[in-house]
Amino acid sequence: MFIYLRLPLVLAISLVLGGCADFGGGKVQDESGRALNVDQITAQDDLPKFSVQKPQEDMPSGWSFYRIAPNKKNTVYRLENYQGRTVLSANSKTAASGLVVKLRPKTAQNLWLKWEWKATGPIIGADNTERFHDDSPLRILVAFDGNKSKLSFKEKMTFEMANLISGQEMPYATLMYIWSTKYPINAILDNPHTSRIKMIVVDSGSEKAGEWLMHQRDLAADYRSAYGEAPGEVIGIALLTDTDNTKSETKAFYGDIELIRKNQK
Repeated sequence: MFIYLRLPLVLAISLVLGGCADFGGGKVQDESGRALNVDQITAQDDLPKFSVQKPQEDMPSGWSFYRIAPNKKNTVYRLENYQGRTVLSANSKTAASGLVVKLRPKTAQNLWLKWEWKATGPIIGADNTERFHDDSPLRILVAFDGNKSKLSFKEKMTFEMANLISGQEMPYATLMYIWSTKYPINAILDNPHTSRIKMIVVDSGSEKAGEWLMHQRDLAADYRSAYGEAPGEVIGIALLTDTDNTKSETKAFYGDIELIRKNQK
């Protein structure tokens, strides 16, 4: 599934969600539902924090809403005061949509992704390796640039199709950190739609459901483990909670998501 937008990260998201073998019409929108193009989305140096914003029904400042397709219900995201701080809640009822931030390109070396999240429970029946059961209560995606001339013929055809439909190429590669229902922590899974998205399981099952869990991931190291090569520059971040394939319902919470540059030891 691809979209009619000039935004690389959103192309990656559209492939991840929905279990759709056809080509859809997802859109990036502002708070009023007005469709945006790449020229209207400002690239940022950092990820806007939820904790410094006021609870509100509107989207968090600095993030763009991503709608998968007109026939898809939207996951409802809002900032709320939860357990003494402002966090992002995600309520999904047979729904799929996300939030994205376009970044100024960042060198991946020594760059860590840090975040905190909380799932109320796994999604029963979800299987992230099957396109018609690919749902997750929590996901964070990181899009990378790279040398597309090295891709296989099949992958180049996928990129060409995306370019023809959307007018914009897909990201060279995407890492997706997920909460899986059935796969073990640290498993690296191929996305059922494209080999250019690798899923890394950071939480699994129901044992830690209901707890705030903090993660720090070395993006360059994870990229090498997933793709077997050095990473290109980081160009975008997204989050999403989806239940459309399993026709289920969930609520989850996202704390602040940060990119941290650590000194090499």
